[in-house]
Amino acid sequence: RWIKFEEKVEDGGERWSAPHVPALPLHSLFQLRTCLQKGTMLLDLDADSFKEIIDKALSRQPEEEELQPALKERLAALLLLQPQHQPTKSLLQLLAELGLSPCRGRKPGCPTRHPPPASGPGQSEPRAQLSKTPLKEQLRNRFKKKVPPGAEAAHVAVGEVEFLEKPFSAFIRLRRGVSLGSLAEVSLPSRFLFILLGPPKVKAYHEVGRAMATLLTDELFQRVARQAEHREDLIAGIEAFLDELIVLPPGKWDPSARIPPPSHLPSPRRRTAVDPLDQQPHGNGDMTAAGDRASPGHPRSGEELERTGRLFGGLLRDIRRKAPWYGSDFSDALHPQCLSAVLYIYLATVTNAITFGGMLGDATANMQGVLESFLGTAFAGFIFCLFSGQPLTILSSTGPVLVFERLLFSFSQDHSLDYLEFRLWIGLWVAFFGVVLVATEASHLVRYFTRCTEEGFCALISLIFIYDSLKKMLSLADAFPINWQYRLDNVTSYSCTCNLRRLFNPILTCLTTLHHPRLPPIQSPPTTLAGLSRTQCLDRGGHLLGTSCQYVPDVTLISFLLFGATFLFCTALKRFRSSRYFPVGVRKLVSDFAVILAILASCAADAVLGLETPKLLVPSELKVPAGWW
Repeated sequence: RWIKFEEKVEDGGERWSAPHVPALPLHSLFQLRTCLQKGTMLLDLDADSFKEIIDKALSRQPEEEELQPALKERLAALLLLQPQHQPTKSLLQLLAELGLSPCRGRKPGCPTRHPPPASGPGQSEPRAQLSKTPLKEQLRNRFKKKVPPGAEAAHVAVGEVEFLEKPFSAFIRLRRGVSLGSLAEVSLPSRFLFILLGPPKVKAYHEVGRAMATLLTDELFQRVARQAEHREDLIAGIEAFLDELIVLPPGKWDPSARIPPPSHLPSPRRRTAVDPLDQQPHGNGDMTAAGDRASPGHPRSGEELERTGRLFGGLLRDIRRKAPWYGSDFSDALHPQCLSAVLYIYLATVTNAITFGGMLGDATANMQGVLESFLGTAFAGFIFCLFSGQPLTILSSTGPVLVFERLLFSFSQDHSLDYLEFRLWIGLWVAFFGVVLVATEASHLVRYFTRCTEEGFCALISLIFIYDSLKKMLSLADAFPINWQYRLDNVTSYSCTCNLRRLFNPILTCLTTLHHPRLPPIQSPPTTLAGLSRTQCLDRGGHLLGTSCQYVPDVTLISFLLFGATFLFCTALKRFRSSRYFPVGVRKLVSDFAVILAILASCAADAVLGLETPKLLVPSELKVPAGWW
């Protein structure tokens, strides 16, 4: 059993050992990773009983690992047997048993005591079935006093089964903690279950189970296991655990020796922030001196958030730290896996610059528009990336920037100010304040920001983008109204013609007007021309007549369909990584390019339909907008 450290049953199965640091064979972790890669994986399972959990685990096996129906029934019956627990006895109970049993010390002539054998197939005493309610022994077990409040149980069931020809493994995470009756040693809500049963020819089941239990007591892996959405997330958690693993060479220590728990454990935040390979001893040889300098009220920060006390000291330190990796930033981008990220960022940046550029042009009377937003984003991004700027900074226009520009333009109009000149001075002052903040190393204040600040800002940006996209889609109904009154049966009555009224004779009309100033000019009768487009008709001074002149195709409907299809198709391709179809490499490739494939598919569908859906308007030439000179 494990709380933070491992405890074993010893002394003939009569008492628990002292807690100690578990020592795991390295091969058991590799075998555990294989079990999670190939075995049954059920995440956020809804179940209220252990029997329901076993039934769902056996019914959702991978096709290549699926058992025969008869084996499933025998395996379910075996797992539903009542397990035998080693109760934690009080001191009075131990003294009473010691007084009643003179052979407890194994004196000469006394038989050796062994734990009662577990009954099973072929044994005379059948074991009871698992109880749906906690037993009295569970409720009276003194071990529960060691369990911290709010804790949940994880069950690891491993062993050898004679009727199985190949191992059966399953990792199950319940959506909520559920009491599974008499399954646990004490009555606790259960959240995780790991099962590994197989033929007796493989002898590593016990060590794999110990490895799984050790991982589940690790705080970082617990976080991964609780938040994992796919099988790959758990595999990544094991890989991160292996990255921190320290191997003791065989022959240099005694495997039977138990390592006592340390007096102080490193915090999970410190484990994620500090790489063991990057730790270098300080002048006094203490590798934890830097961690000890952190204040107790705040987590330990990295070197980049520590003040140097010199003017531009933080900037110079960042340059020295980044210089060795500057070349690899360009060479690593040539990896094929980075291509999907490059294409995605490119499309996201271009579409964002064009979309917000159009909205910026509407808000500023085209003082700033698509061209300015596009070129500004490209120039700023080029300089920013060339100097290895912070990658999470948003360079292009965003919702708050658009709101600021709209208010600034309105303020300039109300107070008779030149908007572009006003905007130039604002940019110069922002640049000046930025230089001052860099010179004084003000970025170290980030260490005091909480996660709430970051999440709040991200939520604001996300809501603005979602609102703007939905607003843009709903505005299509104004330009392309849905034809609610259109009826297919009345198609013969629908028509639209161009009605032209032309002056009969300009010279004759002029003379007539001179002699008869009160008479209107002589006009020709109305002329109806066919074959003219709507634009040609209006340019010639005509007007449209007919019941179908206001008809437009259902562009709004198809736009909403393309809008939803792009999102759903992208989501489906992202989840294709955990699908059962195609090899792992193909699934990973499709998942990496999910956004690009979804956009291309929707654009292809729009091109095939041929409807005049609204497109992003990109200027065809570079020119200075009005008001810049």
